[in-house]
Amino acid sequence: MGFFEKIKQGLAKTKKNMSIQMNNMFAGFTGENEEFYDELEEALIIADAGVDTSVKAVENLKRLVKERGLRGGESVRLAFTEVLTDILDVGDKQLSLGTKPSVILMVGVNGVGKTTTIGKLAAKMTAEGKKVLLVAGDTFRAAAAEQLTVWSERAGAAIVRHEEGSDPASVVFDGISAAKARASDIIIVDTAGRLHNKQNLMNELNKITRIINRELPDADKEILLVLDATTGQNGLIQAKQFKETADITGIVLTKLDGTAKGGIVFAIADELQLPVKYIGVGESVDDLMPFEPESFAEALLQQ
Repeated sequence: MGFFEKIKQGLAKTKKNMSIQMNNMFAGFTGENEEFYDELEEALIIADAGVDTSVKAVENLKRLVKERGLRGGESVRLAFTEVLTDILDVGDKQLSLGTKPSVILMVGVNGVGKTTTIGKLAAKMTAEGKKVLLVAGDTFRAAAAEQLTVWSERAGAAIVRHEEGSDPASVVFDGISAAKARASDIIIVDTAGRLHNKQNLMNELNKITRIINRELPDADKEILLVLDATTGQNGLIQAKQFKETADITGIVLTKLDGTAKGGIVFAIADELQLPVKYIGVGESVDDLMPFEPESFAEALLQQ
């Protein structure tokens, strides 16, 4: 199954929620009509795109309709696909992993699918011939290291772990040392996911980041925030708080197949100006997919 078809399948609940309504609106478009724009804005808000982002999207569509003199519903739908693609097209959506080793630091609250995402990334990268080392930096959650170990075995990746309750920063230090000794290509670090508003968690992330920067000053580094799409606007709040503390380089949005409110992708990209780098649309390894804004927007609006 290709990227576009997987996205369509993964967005089935969101499409059911908004596509029929939108397609009926586009089909009935007869020129400048404030009721049409109001209904379009409402459909976006219901899909969790956020009020500010929804207003911005509709205003941009109005401008394109006027500038291009659009009259047909299909031409307006295509223009709206452009508008949504532009909102999503922020930052570099590719992972910057050019050095050996490179580091991916995964952050996010408990329950968002962080460890599973690490496993899927590791599997993808080992399949590409990369030598991957996982670091079990979440030493606070019971069975976190065990879960990551299972994924390391599935992915064919090495792992460094300590006992539960150990200092996460010391695990990261040992992981970096092991990666140097084993000539690993990529280090992926799991981190604790206690409540995002706990200062000690943020302090721990800062400590881990300092060790990475000290031990691998010239390495390419990605700090990816994992968010659960089903939490909607709560996920956006989490992202804002993490962004204040950590130098987030991108978002991984999981469980998009489990929500009717996939519009949260637009709110995240627009309000945070952070690129969505991966999306999860299912349980299998292949269902963690590099994010393509145009394909996403087209899949959402295609009849």
